[in-house]
Amino acid sequence: MTDVTPALSETPLLLVYDKECPACNNYCQMVRIRDSVGKLELIDAREDTPILREITEAGLDIDHGMVLKMGDTLFYGPDAIHALALISSRSGIFNRLVYWVFKSKAVSAVLYPVLRFGRSILLKLLRKTKINNLGVSGNDRF
Repeated sequence: MTDVTPALSETPLLLVYDKECPACNNYCQMVRIRDSVGKLELIDAREDTPILREITEAGLDIDHGMVLKMGDTLFYGPDAIHALALISSRSGIFNRLVYWVFKSKAVSAVLYPVLRFGRSILLKLLRKTKINNLGVSGNDRF
């Protein structure tokens, strides 16, 4: 009998983030994952996509954290950056640094809110609106 379950390397990993955030966009453009893990597909959270609808149905606020989907699992915020560090290629200074800093789940949990705070300030200065995928009334500005 043949196993019809696709291997993880055959299923693209989806990274959903705010493409209008320069810091988020630069990070996502630079992060590399090992070839053996699969292909990383970048998804703009400001576009209406099936994965954004899945994130919303799961009750995850995309304004508070990026989401990495591996197989059927959604990794959110600090868990996403931690998972990305563990599957990173470690090629180049950037990816080695990201691995070294975020390989620890505890460090990721501490640093991610700091990064998110910096993102909020940056987007406020750039006069960007929130994505507000959960549709919370009055939650459109940083």
